[in-house]
Amino acid sequence: MSALDPPFRWRSIVVVVFLPTIVFSMGQFALIPVIPALASGLGTDLGGAALIASMLVVGQLLGDIPSGAIVARIGERRAMLAAAGLALVGAVALVVAPHPAVLGLGVLLIGIAGAAFGLARHAFMTTFVPVHMRARALSTLGGSNRLGAVAGPFAGAALLTLTGQPASVVALLAVCCFLAATLLLVLKDPGAALSRGPRTPGEAEIGLEGTNLWSTLASKRKVLLSVGVGAALLSGLRQVRQVVLPVWAVSIGLDEATTSVIIGVAGVVDFSLFFLGGWIMDRFGRLWAILPCTIGLSAGLLALSFTHDLDTRVGWFVGIALFLSVANGLGSGILMTLAADLADRRNPAPFLGAWRFTVDLGGAGAPILVTAITAALSLSVGVATLGVLGLVGALILRISVPRYVSSRPGQPPA
Repeated sequence: MSALDPPFRWRSIVVVVFLPTIVFSMGQFALIPVIPALASGLGTDLGGAALIASMLVVGQLLGDIPSGAIVARIGERRAMLAAAGLALVGAVALVVAPHPAVLGLGVLLIGIAGAAFGLARHAFMTTFVPVHMRARALSTLGGSNRLGAVAGPFAGAALLTLTGQPASVVALLAVCCFLAATLLLVLKDPGAALSRGPRTPGEAEIGLEGTNLWSTLASKRKVLLSVGVGAALLSGLRQVRQVVLPVWAVSIGLDEATTSVIIGVAGVVDFSLFFLGGWIMDRFGRLWAILPCTIGLSAGLLALSFTHDLDTRVGWFVGIALFLSVANGLGSGILMTLAADLADRRNPAPFLGAWRFTVDLGGAGAPILVTAITAALSLSVGVATLGVLGLVGALILRISVPRYVSSRPGQPPA
C-alpha cells in the first residue's frame, strides 16, 4: 500500500466481507447432502443421482471460465449480487423440477453461482488487504467457508427432522441467497472505503477490464503448470478426503449416526485451526503451511489405506480422520493466498479465474480417479494412489513455490 492509501483495519471488513460469505456457503453446503434425495424423488437410480450431484462440481468448473472477466468488468460487489441471484434461480429450478434433467440444470446453476461468488470475494481480498496481512485475511475467508460447511448441514438436518421434506433444505438455500444479497446491498461497500482514489473511465471496481480465461491460461502457463499443478493435487487430496471418509466408514461397518459424529467433530477441528494457518503463513512464509498440509493429507490417506482389515480399524479411522482435519486446517486459505501472491494486485480477477479453473480440475478429477481405481481394484488401492500423488504434489510445490513466491512475505522470490 502506498502512503496515500487509506489504512487497512480488520474491523472494516469483518462483518461486511465475511458475513455474506458465511451465509452464502451455509446455503450451498446445506444443499449438498439432499441432492441425491431430490434426484431419487424424481425416479433416478443411484447412478443418475450421483451424476446430478456431480453437476455442482461441473458448474464450478464452468463458472471459473467467465468469472474472472466478469468480476474485472462489473466489480466484486455486483458480481456477488448476480451470483446470489443465479443461485436463487437454481433453487427455484430444484423445487419445480418436473424431470431429472431440470434438477441437474438447477444444481449446475448453483455451482456456477458458487464459483462466481467465491472468485469475486477472493479478488476483493487480493486487491485491498496488505501483503503482510494477506494470509491471515484469506485463511479467515477460508474459515468463513468452513463455518458455512459446518453450520449448513446441521441446519439442513434440523429442517429435515422437522419437515421430512428435502425441499425445505432448498428453501433454506433460497433464504441464504436472499440474505447474502441483502447484506451486500445494506452493509457499507468495503471497496468504496478502501478504494485508492478515483477510477479512470473504463476502470472496473477492481482494476481494469480483464482478459478471458483461455488467454490468461496461455500467458500464465509456466506458473500454472508448476505451482498450479501442485495446488491442483492438493485440491484433489482435499476433495478425496471429503468423499472417502464417509465411504470408508460404511466399508468398515460404522452406522450413519456414528459416522456423522466422527466427521462432524473432525470438521470442528478443521475449522478451529484456520487462523493459526494464516498466522504461520504471514509469519514464516507460505511453504510452512502448504507443505505440512499437503504431506499431512498424503500421509494420512496412505496410513488409512493399510487399516481396512485391522481389528482396530475403527480406532484407526477416528484417529486418522482427526489427523487429516489438523493437516487440512493448517492449510486453510493457502490456495487462495498463493493465488493472491501470484496475481496482479490491480487486476487480479483474470488470473484468479485461471487459477481456480486449474485447481478445480484437480479437485474434480481426483475423486473420479479414486472411484475408477476402487471399481477396478479396491478402495484401499485408490486411497493409497492419491496419497502417493499428493507426495508428488508436495515435491512440486517445494520446488516451484520459491521460484514465484517469496519465502518471507514482503521479500522478493528466491
